Amino acid sequence: MVLYKLHDSSGDYKDKDADFDNFDVYSDINHEKVGTVKDILVDETGRFRYLIVDTGFWIFGKQVLLPIGRSRISYTDRRVYATGLTREQVESLPDFHDLERVDYDYEEQVRGVYRTTPVESSTPVEATTPVEATTPLDTPTAYADTTARTTAPTTDSAYNRDTYTYDREPDLYSTSDRNHQNLKLYEERLIANKSRVKTGEVSVGKHVETDRANVSVPLEKDRVIIERTTPTDAGRRAQPGEVNFQEGEVARVDIYEETPEIRKEAVLREEVDVKKVVETDNVEVQENLRREELDVNQGNDRSPRKRRS
Repeated sequence: MVLYKLHDSSGDYKDKDADFDNFDVYSDINHEKVGTVKDILVDETGRFRYLIVDTGFWIFGKQVLLPIGRSRISYTDRRVYATGLTREQVESLPDFHDLERVDYDYEEQVRGVYRTTPVESSTPVEATTPVEATTPLDTPTAYADTTARTTAPTTDSAYNRDTYTYDREPDLYSTSDRNHQNLKLYEERLIANKSRVKTGEVSVGKHVETDRANVSVPLEKDRVIIERTTPTDAGRRAQPGEVNFQEGEVARVDIYEETPEIRKEAVLREEVDVKKVVETDNVEVQENLRREELDVNQGNDRSPRKRRS
């Protein structure tokens, strides 16, 4: 069996009905103050098993374990009443102070004291809130039965270390009687999740546009220039036979000119990379949360008294 201190449990353990730290502990036999609740021991299933009671000046410097079945919780006067507990029983209980672990033998010493104590109470105490939890705990420090088994098991099978369970002694560990009625208080919490939905689409493509371009090309062409001049010996008398008049004499000159030749070719202009990035935005959402609070009515008083959390 593994026991944990409730204060060492994970921060997710939120049971408002277990909020009785520093409640004063009184014996319900003679109304004598026994001590103060300092912590709670729970098992691996989250069920309360013991209250750790600091006896203070009543029995100086001693801490003892009070089985949860022997307690009655009164939130109205912030008290825990120990059923049938006296100073003599507390003096007989082993000291829990600074104990590193709780093993079977230690629990048997505690149970042995309470087994000899009657469970009848002389002082009626109102039945209030539950002290039973079912939430599993994730705790770093456990008070486990890790010692060597040097003590032989008793002949009574109910108290055998190999078969013992807490439900064998309901008067010590049961929380289902009128003193520990089960009243669960619930509250709403905001659970933040997120889902990925498609909000749009971006399509990137290309098309062809046509522009009219102008280009200037210098062209050359031949031009024939005919010039007439007067020779310096103009008027000279020609010699006989020098002149042979005939028709059809022609001078020929080839004329050329350039014409433009225009053609098109494709060239790489630029490259476009298409990619996406993820941006993070914080969105605050507000919602109304409900929770249940405890109302305690005493006797004929019909006006509800709310216990502040």
